[in-house]
Formats: sequence, structure tokens, C-alpha cells
Amino acid sequence: MSAELHITLAGAERVVAAGTTAGDALEADGRTVIAARVNGEQRDLAWRLADGDVVEPIEISSAEGRAIVRHSTAHVMAQAVQELFPEAKLGIGPPVDNGFYYDFDVEHAFQPDDLKRIEKRMREIVKEGQLFSRRPVGDDEAREELAGEPYKLELIGLKGGAADEESVEVGAGQLTIYDNLDAKSGELRWKDLCRGPHVPSTRSIPAFKLMRSGGAYWRGSEKNPQLQRIYGTAWESRDKQDEYLKLLEEAEKRDHRRLGAELDLFSFPPELGSGLPIFHPKGGIIRKEMEDYMRRRQAEAGYEFVNTPHITKSSLFETSGHLPWYADDMFPAFELEGVDYRVKPMNCPMHNLIFRARGRSYRELPLRLCEFGSVYRYEKSGVVHGLTRVRGMTQDDAHIYTTREQMADEIKSLLRFVLSVLRDFGLSDFYLELSTRDDSEKFIGDPAEWDEATEALRQVATESGLELVADPGGAAFYGPKISVQAKDAIGRTWQLSTIQLDLNQPKRFGLEYQAADGSRQTPVMIHRALFGSVERFLGVLTEHYAGAFPPWLAPVQVVGIPIADAHASYLNDVAKRLRERGVRVEVDTSDDRMQKKIRNAQKAKVPFMLLAGDDDVAKGAVSFRYRSGEQKNGVPVDDAVEEIVSAVERRIQV
Repeated sequence: MSAELHITLAGAERVVAAGTTAGDALEADGRTVIAARVNGEQRDLAWRLADGDVVEPIEISSAEGRAIVRHSTAHVMAQAVQELFPEAKLGIGPPVDNGFYYDFDVEHAFQPDDLKRIEKRMREIVKEGQLFSRRPVGDDEAREELAGEPYKLELIGLKGGAADEESVEVGAGQLTIYDNLDAKSGELRWKDLCRGPHVPSTRSIPAFKLMRSGGAYWRGSEKNPQLQRIYGTAWESRDKQDEYLKLLEEAEKRDHRRLGAELDLFSFPPELGSGLPIFHPKGGIIRKEMEDYMRRRQAEAGYEFVNTPHITKSSLFETSGHLPWYADDMFPAFELEGVDYRVKPMNCPMHNLIFRARGRSYRELPLRLCEFGSVYRYEKSGVVHGLTRVRGMTQDDAHIYTTREQMADEIKSLLRFVLSVLRDFGLSDFYLELSTRDDSEKFIGDPAEWDEATEALRQVATESGLELVADPGGAAFYGPKISVQAKDAIGRTWQLSTIQLDLNQPKRFGLEYQAADGSRQTPVMIHRALFGSVERFLGVLTEHYAGAFPPWLAPVQVVGIPIADAHASYLNDVAKRLRERGVRVEVDTSDDRMQKKIRNAQKAKVPFMLLAGDDDVAKGAVSFRYRSGEQKNGVPVDDAVEEIVSAVERRIQV
């Protein structure tokens, strides 16, 4: 065996002694650099290098580094749980966005006091500086060591074919167990089946906090036992964790479910069922403004409005190809006169029937069909969430039929259209995600046509100048897509508009148009959802604006507040002038005192308040008060009306 190894470190060749670890080569302290990438694979710092290895550091502040810290913290939590609750059986404990979780089979649900005890013990384990030590094992050896862990035994049987979160536990190929060892004596303190890598020591975990607990089905199936899941967060520093916790606090204030109730916008009556919202008059006003705006913009852009029914024969989705791939997301079929029907989960197959209803000429293309179509999807009860994940929704759906020659220009035009609409709603920070096909069997059609469609989308996305992020395997079964990802006021990212290129459905429906040379050609189909759904977009906007909608969307745009009862008629005259200009205005003639009326209007997040007393009446003026609390006195009524109308027309925030 050679006494020297030739490795590549930071792009330069280095000679190191045989037996050198990745941590030695990187001179890692376990604080800043907590793991390594060896030949592209994540490894522990204790990984022994081989001749020719390419070694790169994984810093704790990187996305990979954070995930490793979070997974290691999940192990610490599981150790603490089993020390405090010896009967607990281990499920899985992967890192997730902004944190981690671990599932346990326990007799009773965890209570808040239990989480406090677990977190206290975790801090003790971190302080002890226990070492994470990787140990390869055979399948039989793993079964013997983990004989008391039924869920781990099941995962061993799944080795190599596991889902992503389970692959954190077992991966593919040889199994490994991570031992937590006492830093001084080397005594085994705890162990878990895991692929790794991990931080070198529990002292390499700078900041963590347990957040909450809840039920979760083993491996996500309702047919399996329900386990208890504990969620936590972990970060590379206390400052970063504090930033995240403040973000959560702000997000809680903006929760659209709470604001929807406080502002009387919408509700979720249990009598209707999970994921089926109803909109109250004020919420209905916002929806109408959104839809009216989109109808006008689409009419200006050459779209034609269509309408399709809520139910259809199931066979329609066999033709489109949805049924084999999408059945689990559909509501069950019901029989009528010996035929299976379904409530529709999407509008595109019906739009194809509209295209096919008569002969089409190239002169009609691009043909842009749009609809505010109600669709219904069977979301699992565990993922239904307010307006952002519902079972009944209205999509601002459009399907554009073009020639292949028109395809690129139409996609460019569509992306410009989408971004301009989102900006009008006050969103301006975007990046794009390109969802493509992978090697799995969930996609239909000719791979060569997929390549053509993907490249067309990639080129348009690149030319837009926006950041482009890859999403391998995230395409719809019939074609690739561009998703517009928008950041809200507190920096969270939401997937909003999508543009999907489809070369498959037109063939399945036999769609044709007559080309200029008289031949029959198959059109290209572009799916476009701008809001995604009206419900979800309204949920996003509610949180983006924290319920303080810009005047053009606000259910009540102006409240008139008389200083005394005698001034109410004057403000009613002002309100009449505003209504004539299309402004939504109310005059508060309740018995409340003036200050209470102001507080009520501010709590309702009304953009403008107009106050009037004796001096205002005498001068033909109002005191103009903004939602922020700023006030201008003695504003002529004409000026007040024009300022309000201008703010509404320009769609600005105040």
C-alpha cells in the first residue's frame, strides 16, 4: 500500500499521507466546515480518502450543510426521546425545509411539557459532545441489532427502492448504522440506521429548537399506523435561528386563515367538508375585482372566453391520459345511467373538445381559449391548508393552440403577460423554475419531442433575464413547464403562474388544423394558469399584504366618520360622489364614539377614512386619514375624491 495519496483539493493537486481523512485534508474544525464532498458524494469528515479523490468542503451555512446539521439534530432528538420514553419505537427522521422531524410510535401523544423535557435533554447531549461514528453493516447484522425497532426492520427490506425521505435512513447498497459515542470513553450511547453523513460531534450543532408535535401516518399512508411526529428547526447560528423564528412570528400574524375570519372574507364550514371554502360578501368583492381585471387583460390580449361543465364522463380523462396518472387526485367516479362520471379536476380536456368541434385553419392560430373553470381535486386531509390547498377551486385557465413556428414567440409573449399581471397585483421579486422529464415511467410521449419542448421553454426562460432553477422530474406527465416563483413581502417563495408546453394531448384528441399548403397539421398546445387558482392566489395576496389590500382590491375602500351625528348627512353626500366614481364607501353612523370608529376602520384595514366636523362642513372639506394613521386636515372634497380615485385606478398601495 502506498504511503502517499494524490488528491485534488480546492482545484489543486495535493499529496497527503495514506489514511488521511477528509477532515484532515480540509483542516476542518467541525464548526465552519462540518462535512465533505468526495468525488461529488457527501461524506463525513472522518471519511478516509483514496488515491485520486476530489475533495470539497461542505460549510455549515450552505444548503447542504444546514441539511446535515438538521439531520444530525433529528438523531439527537430521537436519542433524547428514547432516553425519556424507553418504549418509543423509531420511525424516520429526515431534514426538511427550515428544519427536521422524527416520527415515533408511542403510547400517548406528546404534550407541550414533554417537548420541553426532550429539548432540555437534547441540550445536554449537545453539550456532551457525543461523536457521530459511521459503521457499515450487513442486512442480517442490521436486523439483529435493530430487532426491537419494527419500522427500521421494514426499511431494511425496502433498501434501494425507498422514497427520498426514507433514503436518508437506508439509501441504496450497503447499510450503515451511526453510533453516538461518548467523547471521552468511547462508550456507545445510542445508535440509528442511517445513510448519513453527519456532523462530527453534537457540539457541531450551534442552534436548535423544538416547534410542535402532531400525528403522521407511517410512510404517509392512511393504511399504516399513526405515529407521533415532533418537528424542530436547526441553524448554523443563533442569529440565523432568531431571524427564522421572527419570520415565523410575522407569518403567523399574516396567516390568511386568521385574517380571513377577522376581516370577514371567507370561512370553511365543517358542514361542507374539508378544503371547500365559501366566500362572504367582502371576500366576494376581492374575487370579483381579481376576475374582472383578468377578464379585461385577457380580452385585450386576444383571448376568447369559453365555459365548460363541472362533471364529465370518466372516459374523457382516459383520452387525455390523465386517468392512469392522476386518478388518486380525482374524486371517485359515480355511476349515472350505466356510465361512470367524475367531477372535473382540470379543464384542458374540455378545451380540446372545443378546438375539435369544427375544422380549424392556420389563420385562426394562435387560438387562445380561457375560462374561470371550477375544478375539484381529492387532496388528502392532512395537506389541506386554508385557501392555499383546497379541494374545490376556480382556475383562471387558458389553453393556447399554435403552430410549431409560432410556439416560441407565443411562449415569450405569455411570460411577459404573466409577469406584468403579477406586478399589477404588487408582486415583483421573481425567479423561474423549469420542470422537466426524468427517466421514470410517469411521462408519456416521444422523448425527442420532450427535448424540443423543453429546449423551447429553456430558451424563453433564459432570455427573460430572470434566474432559472432546474426541477428535474417535476414536469406534468404530458409536457415540461415553466413556473413563476414569486417572493412575498416577508421573503417567502410561492409557486404561482405556470406555462406548460404539450405536444401529446393534441395527438391523443386528434386535433388538426389546415396549414397554408393545404396539409393537415397537429397544433401545439400551451397550458397557462396565471393565478394557479383564484382561491390560492387570494390566500397568497392576503398574507403578502397582511390583509391590508391596496385600495383597488380592498372590499371597503373608504369609510366616512362623522365627528357628530349632525355631520353624517354631509359625509353621505361625499360618499355619493365617490360611489358615482365607482368607489366602495361606507359612512359609519353607529353609536360608537369617533375614536372607536377610527379604530374599527383601522382594524378592518380600510385604506382611507374621511372625517368631517363643523369646520370641514363650512369649508367644503374633509380630514383625510390614511390606514397608517397619518392625517391631513382641511382637504377640499374635490381633492379627496380625486386622490382616492387616482389610487384605485393606478392600483397603488397606500
